[in-house]
Amino acid sequence: MLAQQTAMSIDATQPIGQIAVALPGAIAVFRRLKLDYCCGGQTSLQQAAQEKALALAPILAELAALQRRDDTPEFASAGALIDHILERYHDVHRAQLPELIEMAKRVESVHRGHANVPVGLSVLLIQMQGELLDHMKKEELILFPMLRTGGNPYAANPIGMMRSEHVEHGATLEYLAAKTNDMNAPHDACTTWQALYAGLRQLREDLINHIHLENNILFPQFEIDTASTGCGPNGCACSGM
Repeated sequence: MLAQQTAMSIDATQPIGQIAVALPGAIAVFRRLKLDYCCGGQTSLQQAAQEKALALAPILAELAALQRRDDTPEFASAGALIDHILERYHDVHRAQLPELIEMAKRVESVHRGHANVPVGLSVLLIQMQGELLDHMKKEELILFPMLRTGGNPYAANPIGMMRSEHVEHGATLEYLAAKTNDMNAPHDACTTWQALYAGLRQLREDLINHIHLENNILFPQFEIDTASTGCGPNGCACSGM
């Protein structure tokens, strides 16, 4: 069962700019609906929707769907855990990175004269996106199908590769933090800049939790402790006894 978790409450009376900063992904919704979260950021969501003749309930529902669960569920099988990883992390990474890249490009362009502008952030995020998409594709096409069938002695190789790439993802997050003042926007940052860094903090949290589930919960179920058993990937050393 999933543990109960208190999520951010979406209130229609909140200023739309406040929601944009506090809820990663909200900016994409507001931009698609042409709701002004920047210059009109002090306007309540309810008023902003009313001025655009938009129904409020669907907007609230879409924003509520952006909220993340960060608890660690319990799963009946490895297949159920894999399903959770695919939905909660793989799908989410694919959705969040393009939006972060676009926001980074805007911040770098609009604020290019600012002393704290994160020059090269969009390039770093594009590189990170490519590496992460490649990593997830290998899991989806090779490793996860193998694990769904119970695994086999050859699973150790792709698992080892995924663990190695997880280390690289961690190093990228450290570089990302160094480039963005640990993802803390300057005091005079605009709404987009603040929302960008809030989204980066969410990306970091999501990716760390993603790696934790794989490294510490999923992968150990299929890794053989060859040091303690004396058995190697080619079979048991004592099989001839």
